[in-house]
Amino acid sequence: MALSHDDVVGLSIGTRPDCVDEEKIDLISSYTDDKLVWVEYGLQSIHDRTLNLINRGHTSKDFIEAVKMTQNKGIKICAHVIIGLPEENRNDMLQTAKVLADLGIDGVKIHLLCVLKGTKLEQMYYNEEYYPLEANEYVSIVCDFLEILPPTTTIHRLAGNGLKKILVAPKWLPKKFEVLNMIDNELEKRNSFQGKKY
Repeated sequence: MALSHDDVVGLSIGTRPDCVDEEKIDLISSYTDDKLVWVEYGLQSIHDRTLNLINRGHTSKDFIEAVKMTQNKGIKICAHVIIGLPEENRNDMLQTAKVLADLGIDGVKIHLLCVLKGTKLEQMYYNEEYYPLEANEYVSIVCDFLEILPPTTTIHRLAGNGLKKILVAPKWLPKKFEVLNMIDNELEKRNSFQGKKY
């Protein structure tokens, strides 16, 4: 087992919130005595209408129950969220941040929804039924999101590179470091920081 190796200092498990139960959480918790252990739950959005639209197959209640089951077991919890999901506006996205803040999530990975080849979203994009966020829109929403999260929440990701070979849109997505600099600059312009509105 990997955890028995001297060079392994921790374990990070990515899963869906509807795939855990008390037995699994107790097993994972048993590794926390001498290792750092994270469980990453793919939430994407707190809105069930969005989860249904993107065929997630779980509900916001599943996520909240998984978080509460995992808390106080020595396990760190990271939530994955997607900015720019179809039919979500800024307030919808920020409601997700507020719920994560209220739950006391330990970490967050923020992703941008991107259009990839061979997907239903690609068809929606070419049919002008879906418009990906522009870089400045994404940066503004991410900064709003960060202001809501507690200052103690670890930010694991603010931007991704996307899979260039199959990326359709937005074309700015692969410019990860430019986006990260834009986020820094926007926070500085606002004289703001993570947790300012927590």
